[in-house]
Amino acid sequence: MAHKVKFPQYKKEVEVADNSDLLSAVIKAGIEIRATCAGQGTCGACKVQVLSGPEGYFASPSPWISKDEKKAGYVLACQTAVLGDLTVEIPQDTKLEKIQAVGADREDFEDTENIPGTTGQPEKTSFTCQPLARKIYINIPEPTLKDTTPDFERLERELSAKTGISDFNINLPLLRALSRFIRQSNWEVTAGIAEFNSDFEIIQLEAGNTSKNAYGLALDIGTTTVVVHLIDLNTGQITASKGTYNLQMSFGEDVITRIMYAQEKDGLEKLTKAIHDTVNSLIHAVVSENKIFNHDILCIQASGNTSMTHLFLGINPEYIRKEPYIPSVNLPTTVYACELGIKINPKGIISCVPGVASYVGGDITAGVLACGMQDSAETSLLIDLGTNGEIALGNSDWIVSAACSAGPAFEGVGIKSGTRAVDGAIQEIEISADKKQVKYETINNKKPRGICGTGLIDIPAELLRKGIITRDGKFNGEKVSPRIRRNEDGELEFVVVYAPETQSGKDIVITESDIANIIRSKGAIFLGIQVLLQEMGLKFENIGKIYISGGFGTYLDVEKAIMIGLLPDLPRNSFQFIGNSSLTGAKICLLSKQAREKAKETAGKMTYIELSVNPKFMNEYTSTLFLPHTDINLFPSVKNQLK
Repeated sequence: MAHKVKFPQYKKEVEVADNSDLLSAVIKAGIEIRATCAGQGTCGACKVQVLSGPEGYFASPSPWISKDEKKAGYVLACQTAVLGDLTVEIPQDTKLEKIQAVGADREDFEDTENIPGTTGQPEKTSFTCQPLARKIYINIPEPTLKDTTPDFERLERELSAKTGISDFNINLPLLRALSRFIRQSNWEVTAGIAEFNSDFEIIQLEAGNTSKNAYGLALDIGTTTVVVHLIDLNTGQITASKGTYNLQMSFGEDVITRIMYAQEKDGLEKLTKAIHDTVNSLIHAVVSENKIFNHDILCIQASGNTSMTHLFLGINPEYIRKEPYIPSVNLPTTVYACELGIKINPKGIISCVPGVASYVGGDITAGVLACGMQDSAETSLLIDLGTNGEIALGNSDWIVSAACSAGPAFEGVGIKSGTRAVDGAIQEIEISADKKQVKYETINNKKPRGICGTGLIDIPAELLRKGIITRDGKFNGEKVSPRIRRNEDGELEFVVVYAPETQSGKDIVITESDIANIIRSKGAIFLGIQVLLQEMGLKFENIGKIYISGGFGTYLDVEKAIMIGLLPDLPRNSFQFIGNSSLTGAKICLLSKQAREKAKETAGKMTYIELSVNPKFMNEYTSTLFLPHTDINLFPSVKNQLK
């Protein structure tokens, strides 16, 4: 038996089997909502309102649903069985926040220069240009009785003369059509060629000279966001940039939750389809806007963490999260786009930047390549601050790497008034000397809707600096500021923005639990850096340059990050923001065979240190759970401010 589930606000209706969960119906309708716990009922994120339905539809009791909400028909979608036709409303707070459109066809796309964390990328020019794929126009000499070279060898001869490549492969369907096609084209053809697992393959033939229409995609598959650059393969220039949220977020907001979901029935297939749908929607956006054809996109160079790469390729990530934490592959094989259902040229190729280990993937290899650490005599540090905290330390002789179990707090997850970096997210905060006023800045100057990552670093720094909290993250009494109060759970909280000023009409606050969550996250990242230094017998002062990559972009206040103990207290000119280094590294590899070889070499020489079983990390973690640290002497500039 099937039941209809209607979503009037989206003008959508789907049919699902009897006793299906309501979250599956939401996902089937293509509606993107938050589901942090991947359907376990433990996060309360997938709250929806059932407007009408049969008596007796089943909704499990939940601490996330108040008595008044229950009376109004609110349920958790993942815990509600569909036993009849339903009409459902998706509340604003449940929706997956959209990146607002800027010159795109759909509301969930944005030109990436407007997305925090995608600007400021360094450009590498030292690599020779040899794109992953390209188009070559050739005029083939017609055969004669004196020149009876077969058609394919004749084609190959001309391509070799233009490219310096001696051998080419060709697929059977193309070979079958070759002889008639080149004659119908009057011997003037454009060959699309691509590097396919170290060989070179002719992937398409077109009549005449179409060589100017050759594009590739640099693709960053993030846990939270997915971003593409459309690259002109002839000039190496970025033609368009688009980004959107990873549709996998409807199955869980972090890597571990998604790995667990992949083990459920059809879980892997759903997660893989979600990322393919995300990528295809971005492709549709750049193709439509730039009035090109899908078949003119010859290749994709993808970069992502190990789990995201596995899910993109449809590879089971099960053993990534189980000791001894082994991925299926670090250097994935190149595949045809048609094998994944990615809507570029069907024989276009998809290559992934090689990873290092279970929790240090191709995104970090790409980041190392982008900042040039692997070619520098100076010891540098790369910190990728995103949904996952990943770090790399090294120089041209050696590189060590690690992943910090920081959790997604800096993405706003697990924070009472937390949000992602969307319009209205508070990203900067300053508290007045009398501790009564809060000056804040939001993304795109919209009414505040919550606090995003950079704001979540600013707040504890400001609270500490003004003496509102102590170094253990506790409020320094209820009377220290009129903005401190006890909430309905009896916990102390600080009101950042009062309800009349906010989008939701609710106060935006920071609680003691929130501060503790932030402290745990910053502590994991700082200690990860410290452990890598200890493993190499180095000290903080031995670091010449610190590259900061990821979603924080140029909005991170280094002073405040040092104040809370997230970043080491080093000369401020040591820090450089490099935006989305994963995307930059993918672009570099897309355009250069030399860079692709360097990426393999770099990933191969990177040593991965598993912090979860490292005794130094486990023994010293509690020492980081203070602001900025139990050893204040590690932060002399903060010590001076707190005197």
